[in-house]
Amino acid sequence: MEPVPLSVLDLATVSNNGTSAQALSEATHLALKAEELGYARFWVAEHHNMNTVASTSPAVLIAHVAASTKRIKVGSGGVMLPNHAPLVIAEQFALLEALHPGRIDLGIGRAPGSDRQTMAVIRGSASALTVEDFPRDLIDVMGLLGDVRTDHGLWNKFSATPVATTSPAVVLLGSSGFSAQLAGVLGLPFTFANHFDTGGTLEAVELYREAFRPSPVLSEPYTIVSASVMAATTTDEAQMLAAPSKLRKYGMRTGRFWPLVPPDEALSHPEWDRAEAMPSNAISGTSDEVVTGLQDLAAQTEANELFLHCSSYAIDERITSLELIAESWSLEPHRNLDTNPVLQ
Repeated sequence: MEPVPLSVLDLATVSNNGTSAQALSEATHLALKAEELGYARFWVAEHHNMNTVASTSPAVLIAHVAASTKRIKVGSGGVMLPNHAPLVIAEQFALLEALHPGRIDLGIGRAPGSDRQTMAVIRGSASALTVEDFPRDLIDVMGLLGDVRTDHGLWNKFSATPVATTSPAVVLLGSSGFSAQLAGVLGLPFTFANHFDTGGTLEAVELYREAFRPSPVLSEPYTIVSASVMAATTTDEAQMLAAPSKLRKYGMRTGRFWPLVPPDEALSHPEWDRAEAMPSNAISGTSDEVVTGLQDLAAQTEANELFLHCSSYAIDERITSLELIAESWSLEPHRNLDTNPVLQ
């Protein structure tokens, strides 16, 4: 099987004793390295009211990263639509697309990326969202960006300006069957958050393919699957470098948002044994071991593309991991998806 494109997802995570400015600088540096190595995309996430995550406004960070790079596609992984008015998102990404034609992806998620109270403050409304709100808002964003699917919507009265000569690619993100089926019905590319470690990956991608209907933007399913990875020169080293991320994920699952600490502090943490015993689909090891794991994931999910989330205490460790994987995957420097007829 021919290797699928690899891309990078980053959260601009704040390491222990670090700052948000440092995390954002490291995210930009990682994007530059990803472009140099031949990764196809660089996406940033949206999280709020978390001292350990600096990525609060994807559009602002995308603008900075896209201006700092030249070829790699830059996008959101994703914009949490329940937090925002559809017209605001459409205008932001129309502007980004006008600034960087053909390089902007609008990944959209249904989760708030925060707690309900924070979401209410951001959106300016405490009213509960209904199950119909997200599909309607998504269709409004699509219509404002030129992909009109119904007779009536916001696009009948409003315009997302500036009007670009091209449109950003809209991708639906999810970690559930609901988002998978909605992406299929709308004929959109679908990204499953496999790196969440919550299961259901195979079921979701199958639901997506079963529900898929050709659309004006996509003639056949396009499936993207994310994975947490850490590659190093030895298996033991990779597992050690992955320890801070595993401890942090365990903390999040138990309601505690710990920062990324150095590997030795993670391994000596009072709750490390519990974190280590936590089931995980993260892939760590030598470059060959990681590539084998990624190949298995691509084969099982029939993914068209894989997103790598590489989380560690130090930026140098993340860069080395991406370098080792790129070499073993035989990525070509400066490669992007411009020659791929799908997901332009």
